Amino acid sequence: MKRFLIPVLSVLVLLIGGVGTAEAGRTRPGTLVTGSAPSAALGEDIHYTAYLPDGYASGTDRYPVLYLLHGRGDTMAAWTTVKSTLDDLIQAEKIPPLIAILPDAPWSDRGSWYVDSQYQSGKAVETALTDDLVQNVDATYRTAPIRQARLVGGYSMGGAGALRIALAHPDLFSAAIVLSPAVYTPLPPADSSARDYGAYGVGDQLFDDQRYQELNYPALLARTSPDLPVQLFIAVGDDEWANPDPADARHDLDFESEALYNAARRAPGVSAQMRILDGGHDWSVWAPAFAQAIQYLGPTLSTVPPQPLPTPLLGTAGTDWAGGIASAGGDAYTVGFAASASVDGQAYHGKLDAVVTRPGTWTTEFGTAADERLYGVVAQPDGGVLVAGYTKGDLDGQHAGNAADDAFVASLDASGTVRWITQFGAAGVADRAYGLAASPDGGAYVTGYTKGALDGANAGDKDTFLAGVSPSGQLQWVRQLGGTAEDKAFAVTAGTSDVYVTGTAGSPLPGATGLGGYDGFVARYTDSGTLSWVKAVGGSGDDRLDGVTVSGGYAVATGTANGDLIAVSFSSNGSERWTTTVDSGAADGGVAVVARSDGGVDLVGYTRGRVTVAAGGADVLRVRLSAKGAVLAKSQFGSPRDEVVDAFAEPNLFAAAAPDGRVLVAGLTFASSSSGDVFATFAP
Repeated sequence: MKRFLIPVLSVLVLLIGGVGTAEAGRTRPGTLVTGSAPSAALGEDIHYTAYLPDGYASGTDRYPVLYLLHGRGDTMAAWTTVKSTLDDLIQAEKIPPLIAILPDAPWSDRGSWYVDSQYQSGKAVETALTDDLVQNVDATYRTAPIRQARLVGGYSMGGAGALRIALAHPDLFSAAIVLSPAVYTPLPPADSSARDYGAYGVGDQLFDDQRYQELNYPALLARTSPDLPVQLFIAVGDDEWANPDPADARHDLDFESEALYNAARRAPGVSAQMRILDGGHDWSVWAPAFAQAIQYLGPTLSTVPPQPLPTPLLGTAGTDWAGGIASAGGDAYTVGFAASASVDGQAYHGKLDAVVTRPGTWTTEFGTAADERLYGVVAQPDGGVLVAGYTKGDLDGQHAGNAADDAFVASLDASGTVRWITQFGAAGVADRAYGLAASPDGGAYVTGYTKGALDGANAGDKDTFLAGVSPSGQLQWVRQLGGTAEDKAFAVTAGTSDVYVTGTAGSPLPGATGLGGYDGFVARYTDSGTLSWVKAVGGSGDDRLDGVTVSGGYAVATGTANGDLIAVSFSSNGSERWTTTVDSGAADGGVAVVARSDGGVDLVGYTRGRVTVAAGGADVLRVRLSAKGAVLAKSQFGSPRDEVVDAFAEPNLFAAAAPDGRVLVAGLTFASSSSGDVFATFAP
């Protein structure tokens, strides 16, 4: 049996039963040990206490690392008070097992503020911790040497240090626990000990105004970037010491902490939480605040990096929007998007053009001087594609003078040549196509909304529509469905003899029972456009269904209900078979659904939470369900910035099946542009 040797100076605490041998039902304790790291920046060792979780000695796993900085005048022993909290939360699986490093900071008479001092006897403490200590810990323990696996925390002076280190070194740390931070803006009050120890000194001056402001958080927040996002958990007591000078009330730590929170949450790439607890500048606040903070931030730690967004991206230097994706066999696919400039040397027509491309093979750009948007790409048997969307101009040459949104469907052959375009809508009002599906005869079904009357009178505001288009582009029929409020259809799919439409309804649709707010809905039509039934889906809030397919003979729709991703399956007679939700604790939504050969489905959507490993912002989410709605697998990928969702909270994402069972995904990303680009990939 291989014996584990702890590479440290001494064991401080060996709890009863030893590592991993606690009685059943009782917390399995971790172990506290001490160690040291040589520091070139200091010219001496950094001493520390390390918390090693239960199972560390006998395992091979790698762990995230929590660095905890003590306050002025304290020692590394101060943070050992949270050992039982870590033990209990790890045992309860509320946080992942982790290593905690508690460095001792004796420099500048224990008033270093964890910065690089330029005072005549000062030390480069920040450099020592972020370079020498981090490297030594990664070399000594089984850590994961990535930013997603590192969290720094502290109280009082240590809270200021944790804030400084996280914001100044986002390449090393992804988050910070900031408790009663001794931070002051624009300068510390006259009686602050931040002025007394040389931390912010220069030369023979103990304190230098300019040096302090260079190192303080306002200067750091001005340099933050969404490409390296940082999470802050800030907490303070409501009974912090009150400065007796009214002129310095602004510097009371409860006031300063709120000012920090309000500044941080407005900085690009920084997200912040704020808590005010009952108590003063002591462990009556810091102990419960730490427990809250580590439960909030601990689950975001990961020992593996996130799945990145694929490159290269599609689009232009201006605004671009995803418009659909379809398989072209093997690794090839056809992508549609809206572009605000010429793409691949094609003629640009103005504002947003419709672009359809088979990367590496051909690109077709078409449009008018007005806007065109695409909302669907469907493969045809001859290698061509159908696309759909809306135009504000005369796209088909039959609508001179048009200035309102009209729906359109277009057919392109296998080389990208436009075969035909069919444009339709009620005169003078908005009509938009948001969903497209191939019909069994080679034509198309298209769905969306109209503010006019395409089939009888408008029921009020926007009504949904479903239209049938022949293989040669003739509009065969249109069916309109709506209530008294705003209704939109977002997706359509065709079975062998039926058609399903999904969307959102602001008031109960005919034949459906309202649930409250905007309801998601599923409507079944026959293949000739006769309405069979309508079902409302969701809860008492605003809900929507954005995607639908037929798998195993049953309809499966996905969308958002009560802020969670939802998937629901219906039989052809309208009976609900199952409902499945995915809740990451943050905003989640399903946008597209792809049928699988086994009767299950792949849902593609977005999450602002952590389903596997979060990349940052809103990530692309994929969930595989069985034929009975059981969750089989989940994954997420993205960039540090937002994917899928836009400024209007509208999802911009499309998915399609590849012949080999893979799932194609195309969507909006802000990874490299604040105006948006398009990604296309096979989902991991």
